Amino acid sequence: MTIVHWIIGAFWLVFLAYWAIAAIGVKRNVATTPWWKYAAFRLAIAALIVAALSIPAVRRGLRLAHPHLGHDPLFGVIGALLVALGVGLAIFARVYIGRNWGTPMSRKQDPELITGGPYAVVRHPIYSGIILATVGTMIGLSIVFVLPLIVLIPYFIYCARREEEFMCQQFGEAYRAYMRRTKMLVPFVL
Repeated sequence: MTIVHWIIGAFWLVFLAYWAIAAIGVKRNVATTPWWKYAAFRLAIAALIVAALSIPAVRRGLRLAHPHLGHDPLFGVIGALLVALGVGLAIFARVYIGRNWGTPMSRKQDPELITGGPYAVVRHPIYSGIILATVGTMIGLSIVFVLPLIVLIPYFIYCARREEEFMCQQFGEAYRAYMRRTKMLVPFVL
């Protein structure tokens, strides 16, 4: 294991630790969906990824597709930088949204429309940061991390669209105007 592997792992640990601590004290959810539905969905995603990675032909095929990822020092540094940027963006967005943060597709009591900071650039910077950090992990560690990306990107787009339905109901034209001036996940693109 190289120092880059340790650095990438450390960034993810910082992300997870911050996420756990920051979840304390957020606004209460209203109209909640039972926790087990989201947990079951996320466990199913994790199980599919683990199952795919346990198939030797899948691992071999991924490594043959990009044999330099995870082994070239330049790719390692680029990957670590992308992980740092992604984790930094997600944490900055989480700090900026404050007590309004919630798990995907949750509705908060007394919500506020946050459109400043990273939310002035994209509507879902937390999702953008997590995707960027996962891309960095793939580049810096292994092409195998393309599997979580294949699942995360459609999942985050689905969550973002559902959340935007809620936001349009809660904030009406103010949110629709915000949607017209910002992109969902990638500035100027998507």
